[in-house]
Order: sequence, then C-alpha cells, then structure tokens
Amino acid sequence: MKRVYEKYSSDDGFRILIDRLWPRGVSKANAHVDLWLREIAPTDHLREWFSHDVKKWKSFKKKYKEELKENKLSLDKIRDLQKEHKTITLVFSAKDEQHNNAIVLGEVLHIL
Repeated sequence: MKRVYEKYSSDDGFRILIDRLWPRGVSKANAHVDLWLREIAPTDHLREWFSHDVKKWKSFKKKYKEELKENKLSLDKIRDLQKEHKTITLVFSAKDEQHNNAIVLGEVLHIL
C-alpha cells in the first residue's frame, strides 16, 4: 500500500487506486495508476460519516467490511489481478496511513 502522493517506483508493480474520488492535486500521468477501482471504496455515506475521525475507526472498519462483503465482484477483480501480476500496490490518498480504507481492504484481502 502506498499514498498516491508518494514518489512512484517501478517496484510498485500494478497500481490500483482504491478511492472513490480522484486525489486532489495529482494528475493522472503523475499518479501512475493502472486501474481506478472506485467501486471498492467506501460508499459516499460511509466515507462522509467517518470523515477520518480516529474515534470512529472501529465502527468504520466494521461497516466497511460489511460493505465489502456485498462487493464480491470488485474483491474478485483484485484477487485475479494478484494472480496476474507479480506485485500489486493499493494506492490511496488519505493523510492518516494507519486509519483508512486501504488498511481495511488489505486486511480483507489478507495482504497485511
């Protein structure tokens, strides 16, 4: 996993942006995103409710995992890409690298 604002590296392999909104201030060329899988991101309702409030982290994780259970197609797409590519990097824009959707998605995909 890597913030989209970090320097791109060829070691990143296949890069998947997992945010619903395109990151502010980053051009598509500079993002080096191979796939924007916005449907894997938390719903707008959940994202706005969480608002990166660490006090809501446990509840956010639970609610987002419930959403992911209903999003089998997107999870399967990532799993298929994992088989196809040697390295996959989940790219996200959140400032807080410990409390964000990428962490939860990584847990669900068993890549953490």
